[in-house]
Amino acid sequence: MTSRIPRDSRLRLVRPRPLAAAPSAMNQRRSRRPAPRPPEGTPARAELARMARSGLAGAARVARWADAALGPGRDSATDDGKATLSAATAERAARDLGLTAAQVRADWDTARLAGLVEVHGDSARPGWRLRAWDRDDSAVLRGWVALFDAWSLAHPEPAEHEPAAVAEVVSAMPQALSFLQLSAGPVPVEQLLDLLEQRVTELRTARCEIPYGPRPEPPAEPEPTDAPLAPLLDWALRALASVGALTYGDGQATLTPLGSWAVWVKLEQICVAAQSPAGNIEQAADGMLRGCAQLRPNAARAEYRAWLAARPVGSAVTELLGAARGEDALLRGLAFEALRVVGAPAEPDVRGVLDEPTLRPYALLWLAEHDGADPEDAHEVLTREEATWLWVDTAAAVADHGEAPLLVRHLESAVQPTIPMLLDEVRAVGHPRTVQVLVALAAAHPDPALAKAVRRAAFQVHTGGS
Repeated sequence: MTSRIPRDSRLRLVRPRPLAAAPSAMNQRRSRRPAPRPPEGTPARAELARMARSGLAGAARVARWADAALGPGRDSATDDGKATLSAATAERAARDLGLTAAQVRADWDTARLAGLVEVHGDSARPGWRLRAWDRDDSAVLRGWVALFDAWSLAHPEPAEHEPAAVAEVVSAMPQALSFLQLSAGPVPVEQLLDLLEQRVTELRTARCEIPYGPRPEPPAEPEPTDAPLAPLLDWALRALASVGALTYGDGQATLTPLGSWAVWVKLEQICVAAQSPAGNIEQAADGMLRGCAQLRPNAARAEYRAWLAARPVGSAVTELLGAARGEDALLRGLAFEALRVVGAPAEPDVRGVLDEPTLRPYALLWLAEHDGADPEDAHEVLTREEATWLWVDTAAAVADHGEAPLLVRHLESAVQPTIPMLLDEVRAVGHPRTVQVLVALAAAHPDPALAKAVRRAAFQVHTGGS
């Protein structure tokens, strides 16, 4: 069915609201319902995590090598003292790990897409998932799902394919993956091609708009989307096979157990969240914050108060700020929520982190509220760049720990009035999680045109293009 209502092609954001409201989105949970059970035959989570660790072993190995060998200030660092994967660094890693430079670069790209490595301008650091890799199955599975969402970046399309046709196929592949998941076995490529062609036709029909002015002259050349889809389907299946989502050969495709589970998770919109550890009061700050992540605001504040009451205020504040400096954006936001419970005794320490770019937006909001500003107006103390950085950081927390609809609704909290402006400023702000956030948003958003624009921006950030 085709909508007859003209659509604003500028892709405006809907009902902008203050950025200060964004962190609260993590606590706006729907009413709980019984968790659906995965399809019969789905391996246990521990086995799925083992498969993910095995598939990402090369990426984790390169990430650990970079962590050990390229830290700033180490004698073994590169000539410029930055943890960049220059040609010399790739050759060094290849010698140390017994690989080729091409293998190192491929594993490095995979590590970035899976969140094992975070790139900050000319330097890189281990992602929080790498720290939790051996002990946290949820972190491992989330890393693999992040790679699964970024399959089109992990295996870029050949240059001869038209970008418009590529975007259509990327938008249409979720339906093909759903069909593979429901089939629970091998599916002939011809059948997938028929399904892909139907879906692309639907996308093109849904894109039809009623022009506001005179109709333009028909183009002299054929539309690029008229290109055959078979080569693009072949590329898509090879790309999905390269990230371990399916097997492809002999004219058929089959989802792997990991791929089947990931598609089921997407279909059911299940949040694979870290379990709350028992005894939050006895945990270190990061463990306590993880345990409070799924609690409602009032329950979380009660937990913060109990945790704070069990230790000296000074050491508690230091420990909370230490957790906020970590790679997990959710813990950063929760740490400052806990600091709000501390109140005035935390003010000197919070002021002391204003020079740290990662913590500055959170500290400015904390201080504004502490000084009496309305939480709805506190965002006004942030510069546009700081507000954009905080938007990306909050989006990273939602992407890692929240449900897809929360990520889509997070768009409403951006200060930019249009999607193009948001994407331009997000790319310019240089947040290390920009690629993962944009890929997750493109995968979650139901609007094909918006998802295409976001996916293009993610590709440009990933490749350093413009």
